[in-house]
Amino acid sequence: MAGSSKIGGWAFIIGVLLAVIFGFLGTSASFSWLLLILGLIVGLLNITDKETQPFLLAGVVLVIVGQFGGSVFSSVPGIGGIFNALIQLFAPATVIVALKSVFMIAKK
Repeated sequence: MAGSSKIGGWAFIIGVLLAVIFGFLGTSASFSWLLLILGLIVGLLNITDKETQPFLLAGVVLVIVGQFGGSVFSSVPGIGGIFNALIQLFAPATVIVALKSVFMIAKK
């Protein structure tokens, strides 16, 4: 599990850095897919059972604030794009962690 945790950790760091870069440069479909895949990796490999609740709360906040922030700052070059790119990274990670949580609850 330690190896997959490192992969998930690197996916998170790379995803956030790419979200900032893509936010300034603009995203294309291939960049969006890359952020989505990195988000899935983060959700699958990086979040432990203990971290589920805090991650879900933080993930929901990031997605909501990212959506509103992207709208509010859409006229500021790069800033609105960063918010949108962060949503593309965190939305899939949050969905995966939420699904894992529901399955864990259902198993009990």
